[in-house]
Amino acid sequence: MMEVVLALGIFVIAATGFAVALAKTSDAAQLSQRRMQINRILESALDEAVSLPVLEEGVESVSLKEEIAGSSVEVDTKIELLDEMENMDGQLLQQMYRIEVTAHWYADGEWQEEMAETWRYGRLYQP
Repeated sequence: MMEVVLALGIFVIAATGFAVALAKTSDAAQLSQRRMQINRILESALDEAVSLPVLEEGVESVSLKEEIAGSSVEVDTKIELLDEMENMDGQLLQQMYRIEVTAHWYADGEWQEEMAETWRYGRLYQP
């Protein structure tokens, strides 16, 4: 009888460890999926801002219909002119803009934020 109880105890410990490992794997998969979704949103917003024919300084906020972890996502696009940007030879680069895209959403009981940025020459799409 003692051997059966001991075997049952060992089985319970192993099953509990397996259940905890499955739960952590599930949490990691959900986090990874959320990160991929946010990266896709940021890349899309950044591509849209970079492809504008004329860049104007300012901030634009857009609330997306897409949800992440049950919360809507708000995307802020900030465009600013860089005054003091130089190339490697020390020459001043004119009409260079910094484009920053930030996504905000509510998940895991707190506000989350992710950001992407790039630079673009202002007259890139002009003849």
